[in-house]
Amino acid sequence: MNQQLTLDFFSPPPQTINNFVGNGNTAVLTALRQSIQPGRAIYIWGASGSGRTHLLRASVNAYNGIYCNHISCAENINSFLEVSPHTSKLIAIDDVNLLDTQGQEALFKLYNRWREIGRAVNGFTIITSGNQSATSLDLREDLRTRIAWDLSFRLHNLSDEERLYALREQAKELGMNLTKEVSSWLLSYCSRDMRYLTAVVSALDRYSIERHRPITVPLLKELLMQQNFENKT
Repeated sequence: MNQQLTLDFFSPPPQTINNFVGNGNTAVLTALRQSIQPGRAIYIWGASGSGRTHLLRASVNAYNGIYCNHISCAENINSFLEVSPHTSKLIAIDDVNLLDTQGQEALFKLYNRWREIGRAVNGFTIITSGNQSATSLDLREDLRTRIAWDLSFRLHNLSDEERLYALREQAKELGMNLTKEVSSWLLSYCSRDMRYLTAVVSALDRYSIERHRPITVPLLKELLMQQNFENKT
């Protein structure tokens, strides 16, 4: 089998608001469905693997927005601010806790423009994410204040039961048989990040079809070993 083809197997399914799992996160999901409008800003925070990137990318996909992480933040924001009226009504900045000096300056300017325009026709929505509450971020004080201006939501980590439910639902959509043994092995020996897990399940489905073999723990181990994926408890 072509090695690059197998590597491509690990592309995770598209992120949507509807396929985000977590009973404790209803408030943020409701906000992302109902509050994306000019003049709104939403800050989403939580631990690594809690789904912050999923929700930012899902919102961008749903509303034809612009996504940038801490590396591309300054460039993308400055390009966005140079165009008037703005080409997009939503801009999402992931991992603001990692912003360097240039990134912080760009985000500061973005919030000032956002506040200046407000709910006008050319207004826009800002969605940001970080690993802790806005007031606790290790950023310049005037930027922390701006990030906390509007809506803020903390993401709660999924329980093992919720992770298993999400993987079973994904398997149903793919028409695959994900046994309790396979799903339990995934949770016991692989990273618990849902983006990683859903990517593995998608890859396992395609790998099983290609190899004409049922989905079992040995098949899963074989796939992971071929890709040199690091299994983390």
